[in-house]
Amino acid sequence: MADGDYTVDPGTDIGHVHLKVSDLNRAVDFYRDALGFELTTTYPGAAFMSAGGYHHHIGLNIWQSEGGSPPAPDTTGLFHYAIRYPTRAALARALQRLIDQEVAIGGASDHGVSEALYLSDPDGNGIELYWDRPREEWPHNDDGSIDMYTQPLDVRGLLAEAAA
Repeated sequence: MADGDYTVDPGTDIGHVHLKVSDLNRAVDFYRDALGFELTTTYPGAAFMSAGGYHHHIGLNIWQSEGGSPPAPDTTGLFHYAIRYPTRAALARALQRLIDQEVAIGGASDHGVSEALYLSDPDGNGIELYWDRPREEWPHNDDGSIDMYTQPLDVRGLLAEAAA
C-alpha cells in the first residue's frame, strides 16, 4: 500500500488526555468539583479521573511540572482538548454546573456540526466542552464538504435544556 492510500480506521477514536499540572490537588479539585469527573485512582505524583467508571479519561501529573508556570501564549503546545457530551441536555447541565461553581467561560460557539463551550483549567490548559449534532443535521457546502463555521451560541437556549 502506498503512503497516500492509507487512512486511519474509521472506528478509531482518541482515548484519554494526560496533562502536566503544577498543583495536583488543585487540578483534582477542578476536574472533580467543576467538571464532575470521578477520581478512579492515584499513583505517586499522579491522579486519574473518569466519567462512568472507565479507567481514566484524564490523567494529571506533577512529575515534571510541580510548581511550574503555564506555557507562554507564543509557544507551541496544546491549544485545547475536547470533552464530548452525548446530548445537548448533558452539555447544558455541564454549563449550569460551571456557572454554579463560578468557573469562567472563555467562549461559546455554534459550529454547525456541534455546539461548544471554551474554558481553561487552573493550569491554563484549554478545554472545549461540546456535543455533536446528529450527522444528518450537519450543514454541507454545495460540493458536499462539511460546512463548519463559528457563530455565537444560543447560551440561554442551551441553559433552558439544563432544567428540562
